[in-house]
Amino acid sequence: MRPISRLIAIVPAGGVGARAADPAPDPAAAAPVRPKQYRLLGGRPMLRHAVQALLRDDRIGQVVVAVGPDDTLAGAALEGLPRVACLPCGGATRAETVTNALARCGAEADDWVLVHDAARPGLPAEVLRALIDACLDDEVGGLVAMPVADTIKTQGGGAVPRVAGTVPREGLWQAQTPQMFRAGLLRRALAHAAVRGLVVTDEASAVEALGLGLAPRLVAGTLSNFKVTWPQDFALMEKLLDAS
Repeated sequence: MRPISRLIAIVPAGGVGARAADPAPDPAAAAPVRPKQYRLLGGRPMLRHAVQALLRDDRIGQVVVAVGPDDTLAGAALEGLPRVACLPCGGATRAETVTNALARCGAEADDWVLVHDAARPGLPAEVLRALIDACLDDEVGGLVAMPVADTIKTQGGGAVPRVAGTVPREGLWQAQTPQMFRAGLLRRALAHAAVRGLVVTDEASAVEALGLGLAPRLVAGTLSNFKVTWPQDFALMEKLLDAS
C-alpha cells in the first residue's frame, strides 16, 4: 500500500436544497428560507451531523465545509467541532463547489479526498471505515453505493407520466457518498467535465468521463445513508439518528 500524506474530506454545502428547505422564514438567514443543511435533526443542524459522521474516523485529518459566499449559518452550526475548516467558496453547482474547495484546501495531488453530501447525516462509522480501507490501496478510488433492489421503470413523454419500459436491475448500483479519490485525479476529472460542458452529478461520474478506462471501486453502503431530499425524509432520518 502506498503511504499517504493526508486524508481530507470535503462537504459541499453551498446549495439551498429547495425540495426540503425549511418553509418557515429564518430571520438569521440571508435567504427567505433556511437551507436544508441547517434544518434541525434532534436539535442539531443536519450539516453538523454529517460532519460529525466524518470526524469519527481519526484518519481524516481535516473536514473542509464549502459554503456559499453569503452564508451566515455555518459558523454556529459547526461551532466547537475539531479538525473542521469552513470555506466560503460555494459555486453554482456541486462540481463547481468541489472544484473551488480543492483549490483552496491545500491538498497535494497525491492526497486522498473524500467528498460527502451534507444531506447524508446517517453515514455509519463502519461504512466510512470500509470505504477508506478499500480505497487506500486502490489505483483509482471508489464510492459508497447500494445495489438496486427495486424494479426500475423509464418514463415516456406526454403530459401524464406513463411507463416506457423496464430496466434490468442486475448490476445496477445507487451511488451514495462519501466518494474517495486522489486530489490530483479529482481536479483533472472536474476540469475535464467543466471544459466540455458535461453535467456530472457526483465525483465518480467525472472520473468515468475522463475516458481513460478508470473504474471507481464500489463499496457497499446502507439504507441509513440515504440522501435527505424531501420534507418527509427529515422525520425518518431523525428516527434513524435517535436509534443509532
